[in-house]
Amino acid sequence: MSSTADASTAGPGSAPPGVPRAVLAARNGVAAVFALNGLAVASWFSRVPAVREALGLSAGQLGLLLLAMSAGALLAMPTAGLVTQRLGATRTVAVSVLLVAGGMTVAGMSAGFAGFLPGVAVGLFLFGYGSGTCDVAMNIEGTAVERRLGRTILPRFHAAWSLGSVAGAGLGAAAARAGVPVAAHLTVLAVVVLAGTLLGARSFLAAGGADPGSARDVAAARRGSLLAAWREPRTLLIGLFVLVMAFTEGSANDWLAVAFVDGYGLSEAAGAAVFGVFVVGMTVGRTAGTVALDRWGRVPVLLGTILCAGVGATLAVLAGSGPVAIAGVALWGLGASLGFPVGLSAAADDEDRAPARVSVVGVIGYSAFLGGPPLLGLLGDHVGTLRALIVVPLLLLPALALVPVIRPLAGSRPTR
Repeated sequence: MSSTADASTAGPGSAPPGVPRAVLAARNGVAAVFALNGLAVASWFSRVPAVREALGLSAGQLGLLLLAMSAGALLAMPTAGLVTQRLGATRTVAVSVLLVAGGMTVAGMSAGFAGFLPGVAVGLFLFGYGSGTCDVAMNIEGTAVERRLGRTILPRFHAAWSLGSVAGAGLGAAAARAGVPVAAHLTVLAVVVLAGTLLGARSFLAAGGADPGSARDVAAARRGSLLAAWREPRTLLIGLFVLVMAFTEGSANDWLAVAFVDGYGLSEAAGAAVFGVFVVGMTVGRTAGTVALDRWGRVPVLLGTILCAGVGATLAVLAGSGPVAIAGVALWGLGASLGFPVGLSAAADDEDRAPARVSVVGVIGYSAFLGGPPLLGLLGDHVGTLRALIVVPLLLLPALALVPVIRPLAGSRPTR
């Protein structure tokens, strides 16, 4: 495993023994695509309080609006793996980022210039559909790179996503403080995300060519593989685990800034900064988590991080003190950091069946993003947005029983 260790420390321009330069280039390209996807998502969520104000929405109405983005992502998931197999990760990411950039622009323009609620919903649907497709494609590419490197690296790709989120949250807070219009902010970011993602995807691993004469057989095998994945108990249980972890992460993405504005009386800019604390915690957890996962294995590390997330979310909601609550937000982000990427990595333990299984797990997991925003929004109408977030630690407790299913398949790498 010496080449593995070398691969983890080598710079982008060097090729350690046993690791082809093409794999290192793909590693860097995947990291860039993850980071830019995080930048796009966080840029939107950091301006949610401003959009709510522009449209005059209640918490429940805002939750229903956010449902449009989740619905787009969920609709993309069932076929995203098959699309990636057919088109290749490079072309799939290229098409999906066009939808992401277009959706960001439509949503920003509709909210900022016209105050046009249906336009915002359409933009968010496009954003969600593109992001959901890109999510599956870049994770499939990431697991392929992980296998060729021979070490746990998928959480670091998600750390890159979190770094992009930190940048997006920081830029959003600065834009809100400076009074930059939502439309201008999101349109400029859409252009940056589009150009950077297209460039990063160019370095993805080359897809193997298929025999044109066997195209029908290959297509039938892919459909059969997807249907078979829906009947696998391990895959379904991983999906349930990812669902809970997606809700844990997504509830903070959707509601944290608004909850601290409403519950602790913070300004819009300060609320965006609190969201930034959450994504910093996510980034730290995903960066350091790969070392912990390779040393101690998936099960003990996830048990510890889930407990950390539960304690942090409880403090964020019930502390009553701003500084203590913000410390809870940091713990929440740290604890929520590994569940989603490790769940996807577990679904991809068998590389041949990874696209189908990642699609299934993605559909189940992304249903949290579909049901979470309206659930918390409607609950927030009755108990307040901040208090509604107590649902998060209540769901994390039973999720502890699902952690053993994440244990790697026999013969897969990483072996722990």
